[in-house]
Amino acid sequence: MSSWRRWLCFMTCLLFLGAWSGPARCAVPFSSLSDHEIATALREALEVGAGNAVSTLGRQGGFLDNPRARIELPETFSRIARGMRVVGLGRDVDVLVETMNRAAEQAVPEARNLILNTVRLLTIDDARNILTGPDDAATRYLRNHTEAELSQRFLPIVGRATKRVRLAEVYDRFASRGVAFGLVRADEANLDLYITRHALDALYLAIADEERAIRANPLQSGKRYVRKVFGAIVPR
Repeated sequence: MSSWRRWLCFMTCLLFLGAWSGPARCAVPFSSLSDHEIATALREALEVGAGNAVSTLGRQGGFLDNPRARIELPETFSRIARGMRVVGLGRDVDVLVETMNRAAEQAVPEARNLILNTVRLLTIDDARNILTGPDDAATRYLRNHTEAELSQRFLPIVGRATKRVRLAEVYDRFASRGVAFGLVRADEANLDLYITRHALDALYLAIADEERAIRANPLQSGKRYVRKVFGAIVPR
């Protein structure tokens, strides 16, 4: 075979491999997508992403065994906790940390129905803005529309868990006094609120991770409209 034929064969193989190994995108132009397709794709994507995030975090170990979600003691109290360990009270500290994380794990499933109901209310303008926005635009939309209510739903669940732990009550007493003297930050003064806030932060972080994964590879979502609509967007 002549050298130019070998070169042509080699380039053809490269093109063939590139077509299969590169990110698969739908050939449908974005401008041709209907409002129904765009809105359905966003709802599917949010349902998949939020569902996966809730399932991952809302199980035993979802927070406690997850370095990105694990809730640690506030810095002010962690210094006291180190002293407690020195005098043999480390078990009490461990129980409190475990309780904090278990409380978050128990609270997160409360988010599922509210998120699904919020997703169903998406308007076509919302959907288009999210679709062409940053890679966490859908997560930001969800946070804006669900965070306040989720905080109210999480709090009583968290409170029931921490109420059973003696050290949680000690923390609240210490923190309430510490705020007055500038020793404790105001946003760390109530343990239940502290846990709830961190649980929500972890939830939206997990949803954002899911959203980015769907945008990067819509074919893996298993959803028809997600594949078509997200596949039509040129990566930014």
